[in-house]
Amino acid sequence: MNYRNPAPTVDIIIELIDRPERPIVLIERKNKPFGWAIPGGFVDYGESIETAAVREAQEEVSLKVELIEQFYVYSDPHRDLRQHTLAIVFIATAKGEPVAADDAKSLGIFHQWELPQNLCFDHDRIMNDYWNYRNYSLRPRIQ
Repeated sequence: MNYRNPAPTVDIIIELIDRPERPIVLIERKNKPFGWAIPGGFVDYGESIETAAVREAQEEVSLKVELIEQFYVYSDPHRDLRQHTLAIVFIATAKGEPVAADDAKSLGIFHQWELPQNLCFDHDRIMNDYWNYRNYSLRPRIQ
């Protein structure tokens, strides 16, 4: 029997704790879909989601992160037009200077009031949920 299942991915909201007001790191994607995104990627076979999150942060922005919490799971079948994915989103902290690598064309360090408009996938929703959580302790609601 041939099963079709969503592909698991991780996204890591990285707070730079050695900077004022804990800005976050976003990458500008080198590959389609183009635009800005939360660092992350696919979970490899035999890999835990936590290991995947730490690996993807290192690969894309060259930072050693500490995972603080699993934030939420986003699973809308249309969140990624390439295929059905589900994203397990982590909040993590890091120190140091991020450097774009792997799938990242470039990167930016952003505060809430200066996020780029062209966020890929459903990352605008994720960032909105994250800021509501950070500012008002409101967790995302099941839709």
